[in-house]
Amino acid sequence: MKIKIYKGTDEIGGSCIELKTENTTILLDYGTPLQDTSKQVKITDNIDAILISHPHQDHFGEIVNIENGIPIYCGKLSVELMNAAKIFTGNKILENNFQIFEAWKSFEIGDFKIIPYLVDHSATDAYAFLIEADGKKVLYSGDFRANGRKSKLFDRIIKDKNLQNVDILLMEGTMLQRSNKDFPDEQSVEDKIFEIIKENNQISFMIGSSQNIDSIVSAYRACKKSNKIFVVDMYTAWILEKMKIISSSIPNIAWDDVKVIKKFGGSYYQKLQENKEYFKGFTSKIFDNVVEIDDIKANPQNYFLKISPWHIQKVLNYIKVETSNIIYSQWLGYLKEEFSNIDTVELFKNLQENNNWVYAHTSGHADLPALQKFASSLKPKKLIPIHTEFKDKFAEYFDNVMILEDGESFDINDKLSIHQVNELNQLFKDDFYADDDKCNQVITNSGEIIKKDMGE
Repeated sequence: MKIKIYKGTDEIGGSCIELKTENTTILLDYGTPLQDTSKQVKITDNIDAILISHPHQDHFGEIVNIENGIPIYCGKLSVELMNAAKIFTGNKILENNFQIFEAWKSFEIGDFKIIPYLVDHSATDAYAFLIEADGKKVLYSGDFRANGRKSKLFDRIIKDKNLQNVDILLMEGTMLQRSNKDFPDEQSVEDKIFEIIKENNQISFMIGSSQNIDSIVSAYRACKKSNKIFVVDMYTAWILEKMKIISSSIPNIAWDDVKVIKKFGGSYYQKLQENKEYFKGFTSKIFDNVVEIDDIKANPQNYFLKISPWHIQKVLNYIKVETSNIIYSQWLGYLKEEFSNIDTVELFKNLQENNNWVYAHTSGHADLPALQKFASSLKPKKLIPIHTEFKDKFAEYFDNVMILEDGESFDINDKLSIHQVNELNQLFKDDFYADDDKCNQVITNSGEIIKKDMGE
């Protein structure tokens, strides 16, 4: 079995990994890069299938460029969430050939046997994959954490004997050089939101991903404890509706204390109207629990709104209040032009200057202690960094680290990667000349040391 990381050894997002046997080729994720300056590579090899670890654009976004007949394997909810992201941003419903797998149930693609493992992540329906072929085992962590509301999944994985001593662990390292200490878990986020709104006589808003269900639950629970009415826009309402696929305990618009705001949602409603067949009865259902903007205007302090950031200022202008609480619950990187467009950065800047802006967010990714616990529990024979900006730092914190470069093909039977071969050969060139016979030692990726005539 051979591994090629098309993208992801030097950046967060845009992940795409190829696994190949003599007869079968599959991809693990095919995502859109987060940075505008980073372009996703085009896949030139013939592939038999793609596995999508979770429904974030930086892991699935490029499947629109794949031939529709190629099977795309993912979770049932993931299809719905990927389509939601497309529809509400004005794009077409995905036309790919989706094949649905279930957590912990194995399936086969050609030479490969695959078991998806449900993981704790800020995206719902997120998976790691155990892939077996040619007598070898590869574990792809996908994106995961141990600090969400599904942290028991982390404990389940690190205790699974079937995942221990794998030949290769492809492990994400988003948080390798970042701290999660301010908000170590979702409970701390809930506590902070509650602290801000419990005795506050201002209207409150939340900026964050509508697909980060743990964060939505944190906000709802804080509202429940402080007797605030939780209001969502039509997009968020649809996401909560689809969550019924996996849970009946997640708040949705059928609940009395969850309302939908109709005003300022014209573009969302247009998307519902344009895709009636897809949304079916939901288009009319949203009007069963609507809150009118004038009701909010009469008692703004009673409401907490999870709506588009672009609608916040419109609401404030309409209800004629000068300030509000704004809970910012997403990655701080989106405040920078490097990861957002100029208009969005300017919007956030204006909202910060004129409102009580409060940061309350815990990462969707494992911090260093969690990464170390994950790796030390599973004891892989080789650990390959992925989804990280700091692959060269991994050896400081983990055992058996092997570095790959984007585009490098690596045979699992090899002992060293090209990256390691080049490093060692540089050492030999600089420090280990064999003076007695005027030759230089050269190491190969099979781990052999050969002597090469210096005159050649």
